[in-house]
Amino acid sequence: MKSRPAALSRSEIERLADIIMMMQRCFVQHLSEELSRGQVSFPQFFLLGHIASSESLSMTEIADKMAHTTAAATGLVDRLANLGYVQRMHASDDRRKVLVRITPKGVNLVGRIRQDIVEKLSLVTGILEPQEQTTWLHIYEKIHAHITCPQ
Repeated sequence: MKSRPAALSRSEIERLADIIMMMQRCFVQHLSEELSRGQVSFPQFFLLGHIASSESLSMTEIADKMAHTTAAATGLVDRLANLGYVQRMHASDDRRKVLVRITPKGVNLVGRIRQDIVEKLSLVTGILEPQEQTTWLHIYEKIHAHITCPQ
């Protein structure tokens, strides 16, 4: 990753770090409250998001996406299956292969929480001018393209 010389001073970058941490805290705190209503942890919610964007995922694919061992991924899936958010099935071409699919209850939970996040972001972007909103989106897209973290 090629970096440009910083136009901000060290103290300005530290202030930006403080702002980012406070914003994350607010969003995470609210998300945590929503997840606790569904009795779902952060990793389980992120897994539901991955499963919701696919027809189904194998346990190996889940482990890879979550950057976990297959055993740890199995624990996440077990809990979500017990809560009725996902279901297991066998692959039609290989009965030994277990696939996981999101249930309507899981789709509802992911949709409700994503909608809540969108509403919160709409309130935040409402204080910005239209050009600032577009710039903010482009900045986040650029940062996202250069950040490496587990899917």
